[in-house]
Amino acid sequence: MAIRFDRPVSSAARFSRLLGAFSLVLALAVIIAHRFGGLATPYLVLLLIAAAGCALLAAMLAALGLRSLWMTGAEGGLAALAALIYAAFPLGLGAFATQHYLTLPDIYDVSTDPVSAPDWLSPPHSDQIWLKRNPEVTPEDREKQLTAYPELTGRRYEGALDRVLEAVRKVAKMSGITITRSNGDTEPGRDPEDMPVKPPQPNDDAVADAPDIIPVPTPRPYDDDVAKLIRGANGVTLQGTTRTLILGLRFDILIRLREEAETTFVDIRVASRYGQHDLGFSAEIAGDYLKALDAELLGIAGG
Repeated sequence: MAIRFDRPVSSAARFSRLLGAFSLVLALAVIIAHRFGGLATPYLVLLLIAAAGCALLAAMLAALGLRSLWMTGAEGGLAALAALIYAAFPLGLGAFATQHYLTLPDIYDVSTDPVSAPDWLSPPHSDQIWLKRNPEVTPEDREKQLTAYPELTGRRYEGALDRVLEAVRKVAKMSGITITRSNGDTEPGRDPEDMPVKPPQPNDDAVADAPDIIPVPTPRPYDDDVAKLIRGANGVTLQGTTRTLILGLRFDILIRLREEAETTFVDIRVASRYGQHDLGFSAEIAGDYLKALDAELLGIAGG
């Protein structure tokens, strides 16, 4: 007569597979709904947190199932392994977000000009829902940026404004940036000697009277209204939007070009739309864009 051994069954392992599959389906569904549908970013974050929590619980139950398999030979090893595979993606997203949240500064706006950041042509507005943040970027936020991203600086190119502007637009298109607004003079400033001379009028005096007092130029504060007007006289500002590849998170971008003597200076500003913490995406988007612009204008970049 044959002897039959009945193996115990690990309920934790079987439930972990179901919970792991649920977490994976939930994560993928909300990402697709946000990337291609109308799901708002705050709800995406909330549901991804829920998916990561379910995945963590599934991994813990799978560990119990594997322990039962090792200690008592209980069935459920394959179910526990499947649960760990299902939970890997939601757990990976959660680990990535947690690591960036804890190690990077809690800022949502970065600029290559932290002293005089470019102003938005149209200030971005979005319904924060539960992802509230400070609407104003403070000097303390800029100090955090300088500490965390010291390499994020503007670019000076030894080229005419129109040539650099063409490259800026080309790289923006290649980078998935949609330009929505623009402002400024796309024509470089003319040298006064190249401007047409107005022919003398019959009633004009042969010699103009000299002024009694000759004005002497004086230095002005860097950030007063006149200085801002002068800086923007021969420059172009472009504003646009972009989205991250996987999650489809939206970011607003401002690119400022200023003609200075024989060079063109390019600054960029990037801001996330939701929450106080951008998880480092803003600096990454700005850095990637500037690297691509350097490659496009290879050989004429200066410090």
